[in-house]
Amino acid sequence: ARSRRTPASFSFPSPFPALGGGAWRSREPFSIFSILILTLLVLLTIATFLWNLLVLVTILRVKTFHRVPHNLVASTAVSDVLVAALVMPLSLVKELSAGRRWRLGRALCHVWISFDVLCCTASIWNVTAIALDRYWSITRHLEYTLRARRRTSNLMIGLTWALSAVISLAPLCGWGETYSPAQQRCQVSQEPSYTVFSTCGAFYLPLCVVLFVYWKIYKAARFRIGGRRRNAVLPLPERGPVKTSHEPQMVFTARHATITFQTDGETWREQKEKKAALMVGILIGVFVLCWIPFFITELISPLCSCNIPPVWKSIFLWLGYSNSFFNPLIYTAFNKNYNNAFKTLFVRQR
Repeated sequence: ARSRRTPASFSFPSPFPALGGGAWRSREPFSIFSILILTLLVLLTIATFLWNLLVLVTILRVKTFHRVPHNLVASTAVSDVLVAALVMPLSLVKELSAGRRWRLGRALCHVWISFDVLCCTASIWNVTAIALDRYWSITRHLEYTLRARRRTSNLMIGLTWALSAVISLAPLCGWGETYSPAQQRCQVSQEPSYTVFSTCGAFYLPLCVVLFVYWKIYKAARFRIGGRRRNAVLPLPERGPVKTSHEPQMVFTARHATITFQTDGETWREQKEKKAALMVGILIGVFVLCWIPFFITELISPLCSCNIPPVWKSIFLWLGYSNSFFNPLIYTAFNKNYNNAFKTLFVRQR
């Protein structure tokens, strides 16, 4: 009997395997939607790496950036560039495999999961450190001197990476298992106690801190605006000449007199504080929107044994990764010094 051969065709696995089910994949070996999703994820990975690398190179080459708060920005860029270089590519390989199976072995699985937890946790806590630095510089600008600011920022950077290392290395010390050879599964430890510890330490605790910080910044800004309005001196109404006696004397007339107790320095400070509060608000808002879906499912899934579709897990995970792309965009967009430094850097290269 003559063997029947099918014509050659391209078969491209979907980045999100649960999308459409197995029957759909058998009927549609080539999916334009899969190509678009894959292209988007690749572009996101490359853009995240290049943008954060540009921020790091700029901070290293420009001497005026060798101080606070740019050391906090540099720490954030380091964590985000590691996410793009070490975490996102292997996650993309996992998405492309059939059934999201891990075919790269136990050792590489442990390395990937450890760097995933380490870098993402460090990125989240670095955002928290930036918010705290802005909060103290606004509400305690007299006590929060340059020396105290440098010491505090270095301490926050050290604590950020130390806590991230503890959370990421705990499964390697026996707190749950990340790799299942039978199912070819590589994922963060699903041990309920570790899930509570890791999600609280990596997200829910910094979430409470940043929300509290922004509430205090907003409250301080409202208090200062209210104080300016209460202390403002209104112009005197127009009055005619005032005579105190029938003797010839000098006549004083007050016409639209305006008195202000505000100096140019205070005006500049208020504009700077307003801009910093807006930057912190956008940074926190994007951080919450990117990470809260992933950490809600990450906490609920092991505790209630819920079966969350893999497609939603993938969407929530990559939405969290995208926070590493938005971070440098936000804190450089609100600082003209970075834009000028970028232009100078490219001009010198030419």
